Amino acid sequence: MRFDDQHILVTGASGSIGQAIARAFAGAGARVALHFHRKRAEAEALRTELPGSGHITIGADIADAESVRRMVDQVVAAFGSIHVLVNNAAIYLSHPVAEVDYQTWQRRWEQVIAINLIGAANVSYCVARHMMSHGGGRIVNVSSRGAYRGEPGSTSYGASKAGLNALSQSLAIELAPHKIYVTAVAPGWVEGGMAEETLSGPQAQAIKQQSPLGRIARPEEVAYTVLFLASEGAEFLTGAVVDINGASYLR
Repeated sequence: MRFDDQHILVTGASGSIGQAIARAFAGAGARVALHFHRKRAEAEALRTELPGSGHITIGADIADAESVRRMVDQVVAAFGSIHVLVNNAAIYLSHPVAEVDYQTWQRRWEQVIAINLIGAANVSYCVARHMMSHGGGRIVNVSSRGAYRGEPGSTSYGASKAGLNALSQSLAIELAPHKIYVTAVAPGWVEGGMAEETLSGPQAQAIKQQSPLGRIARPEEVAYTVLFLASEGAEFLTGAVVDINGASYLR
């Protein structure tokens, strides 16, 4: 899969999955815009490591609609076009019903939905409007197995990813006439990132045994699937949500 002369925007590029996706696209010949929020140093370090040239970093608060608009405008100004958007930015907050007060419950739901769902929708809107006038493009959303299996103790996360799946499928239908193809990937446990603390604890072995492969996914495996969905020839997969969970959850 080659992406020579293509321009890619990856949100949440400083995390483990985001970094793997950025590296994979850059290795396939693309120029990559690396979005970050607070982790500027990590994004800048990644940019210097990517093969090829012309990659950029760009800061934005995905929960802020105006910040999202400025980010997309700046990427378009720098690259001239966006061929692929990967909505990867997300947060995971704990809020067990039996343990948090009502104010904490509301605040954490608002924070998670603002980034994981509304933020992704806003980035998709701004990029899709640009793609409409440039012959189309690809949008790949990074969802989660939690959208189907559930996320007890972090119900907002599971709900946000279920919403992201529905958003992906709705946009796939709406944007198809504009040659914009929308898909999603739904990883289970992945090395690094959000899972790192849990996977270094006593639950690690049990988590690995959820899959008959006896392990969890590597970020590069998620990245490979994202590239496939964004590649030429995968257009008829528009609307698909692809599970990447090593048969740990089948539906």
